[in-house]
Amino acid sequence: MAQKVRDIMTGHPVCVPPNTEIKTVATTMRDEDIGAVLVTEGEDLRGLVTDRDLVVRALASDLGPQSSVGGLCSEASVRIGPDDDLDVAVWLMRTHSVRRLPVVDGTRPVGIISLGDIAIEDDPDSGLADISAAEPST
Repeated sequence: MAQKVRDIMTGHPVCVPPNTEIKTVATTMRDEDIGAVLVTEGEDLRGLVTDRDLVVRALASDLGPQSSVGGLCSEASVRIGPDDDLDVAVWLMRTHSVRRLPVVDGTRPVGIISLGDIAIEDDPDSGLADISAAEPST
């Protein structure tokens, strides 16, 4: 696996400011068919919110839909550059037990790479690749 992150990342990530309402983020995830949104201040990456965060941190904690996503997001301390090798992405995901990595150019987010993206690239016949490549259910 000698490819670069930029070769398989999802470019043009959806970014929202920290004061965005949780309901807006959830609606965006639904409408865009994505499982993660980056939280930015200006062009700087602040954090990452996943669909799981919406359930475990917001819904299960009785946060209202008008609460801001800034207090809900996971800190994006683990990130990767677009010119890094995929092996580095795999190592970071394994070491930090994460399924998605923000891809940044300096501090500016330029994409997201997921475990599913790597599975599709590394072993397109695997079960995880099949699931990751499948059309979304409605």
